[in-house]
Amino acid sequence: MARIRVGTSGWRYPPWRRTFYPEGLAQRRELEHLSRRVDTIEINGSFYSLQRPESYRAWAAETPEDFVFSVKGPRFVTHLKQLRDVGTPVANFLASGVLALGPKLGPLLWQLPPRMRFDRDRLAAFLDLLPHSTRAAAALAARHDERLDGRAHLVTDADRPLRHAVEPRHESFRDPAFRALLREHGVALVVADSAGAWPRFDEVTADFVYVRLHGQDELYTSGYTPDALDAWAAEVAKWRDGGRDVVVYFDNDAKVHAPFDAIALAERLAAGAAG
Repeated sequence: MARIRVGTSGWRYPPWRRTFYPEGLAQRRELEHLSRRVDTIEINGSFYSLQRPESYRAWAAETPEDFVFSVKGPRFVTHLKQLRDVGTPVANFLASGVLALGPKLGPLLWQLPPRMRFDRDRLAAFLDLLPHSTRAAAALAARHDERLDGRAHLVTDADRPLRHAVEPRHESFRDPAFRALLREHGVALVVADSAGAWPRFDEVTADFVYVRLHGQDELYTSGYTPDALDAWAAEVAKWRDGGRDVVVYFDNDAKVHAPFDAIALAERLAAGAAG
């Protein structure tokens, strides 16, 4: 049966303290607190730098049993290299501890920079590289370079499917060839709501749907009105009813809307399922 999960992009934000996080809550317990209110979180620290296996192990240990993390691929791959010749950087990312999440490892997100245009050959080579099981990911991780020597996690506790999602931010990705490539590789095209900052793509290209909600009226800042949340709940429910898993992440964190919007959307979806 298809499953919907709703959460936030990240969890460690100073403005959330004493607003969403209770007064006096230790910073080290923020993930524990949020993960009891939502059932998935997008790890975005991995976008800025390679994390360590002990961090992934700790995050897995601090969250409930039925919890899933999405993990954002590094900007070194997407923004600096722009997907060119990234075999070793992707191996380094996978070796950095991603597989230490075990059964809590969800999709890997590859967010592309707004200036990056669609290049079929470049995208095809990148998609060919991506592993679609944790065993294949471990094999690719073993190809890491010396930067991960002594700090690599290269094993998986079980062989599980591994999903990927791509978030383009340039109009040239409306090319039908891009959607065809994603379908060929079973990779999701991210549905991103960005207050008009970047194009929105709605095509379903995989067996799951990955949604990122960056703000209704102002990027990263504005919340979603009750009517907007009702509309998103209806859209998400349609994808689920069509047999696809859905993950939704609120990225409108600047004024502490993200956790409250995530909880409100999840409540609407639960009420709709119950009704």
